[in-house]
Amino acid sequence: MVINVGPQHPATHGVLHLVITLNGETIQKIEPHLGYIHRSIEKMSESLSYRQFIYVTSRMDYLSSHINNHACAMTVEKGLQLEVPPRAQVIRVLMDELTRVASHELWWGAMAMDLGAFTPFFYAFREREAISDIMEETCGARLTMNYMVPGGVMADLHPNFQRRVKDFIKLFKAKIHEYDELVTGNIIFQNRMKGVGVLSAEDAVSFGCTGPVARASGVKSDIRKLYPYEIYDKLEFDEVTETAGDSFARYMVRMGEMHQSIRIIEQLIDNIPEGDFQAKTKAVLKLPKGEFYTRVETARGELGVYIVSEGGTTPYRIKYRSPGFSNLSALDHMARGSKLGDLMATMGTLDLVIPDIDR
Repeated sequence: MVINVGPQHPATHGVLHLVITLNGETIQKIEPHLGYIHRSIEKMSESLSYRQFIYVTSRMDYLSSHINNHACAMTVEKGLQLEVPPRAQVIRVLMDELTRVASHELWWGAMAMDLGAFTPFFYAFREREAISDIMEETCGARLTMNYMVPGGVMADLHPNFQRRVKDFIKLFKAKIHEYDELVTGNIIFQNRMKGVGVLSAEDAVSFGCTGPVARASGVKSDIRKLYPYEIYDKLEFDEVTETAGDSFARYMVRMGEMHQSIRIIEQLIDNIPEGDFQAKTKAVLKLPKGEFYTRVETARGELGVYIVSEGGTTPYRIKYRSPGFSNLSALDHMARGSKLGDLMATMGTLDLVIPDIDR
């Protein structure tokens, strides 16, 4: 039997269509059909200036919008050989890690809801709301921030920023045990996750998986460790890895990553250097002729930004190497031979954001 899973509604902001071939309830093949939210973002970027194109990437993986913008700004800075002030570097990393925690919070609540547990969604949004409030106060937005600019950040931190981040850290540490009591330690949840959607280290590398999906299979792939950018080489944090490669391992990696992000934020929040939040740049930016590439670690894995410049005010070619596309390519391999009911656990722990795939 061949069944269609999705698209639920073509107007939603992330629609995936799976054509699934079944033998009884056993999955024999999964074929993802993409394109329901394809907006030609790469092509659009080529008609925008080196300041404007950065913010189109907020609409790809919208849960990593700060980090996407960061990657684009760094690529432009590489082309201009622009040095970012220390204050701006610290602000960028703080925003990146707050974004990572907020993204993993939403993933945790939504994944538990996919498996039938409704309560965790409210718990997750309780903490995530605190981060969204901090973002709104500093950047003026809660989801697509448009805060990173070539040379630094668009505006200095709000006077309340440090206090509110410290309040959030206290809140997170006081509440995170509830996540484990409610979900992690739940025997029904563990039975649904363990041994489901197994991906070996060799297969993770073969499919080009990155981020928590690869690290759950024992593949060290954290760009912050492998190719440190900004001030990550000066910070103390661990690359969270597991070896089982199943859905529960992917779950545990993301839970561990939230703790590591909090650890990074704690190291920086009282050590934000004084000085400029943005380097001096020309009103109209022109990159020299050549090719420039930058990679960063988003909440879902490696995002690469590749720019080909002909020396003008707009890019000649832009290519985004998004983590979701490669991670989705492993779904068929992971799900074959498992039951249809297990598909939600496997897909939920891939943490797919569809606009990140439909570029």
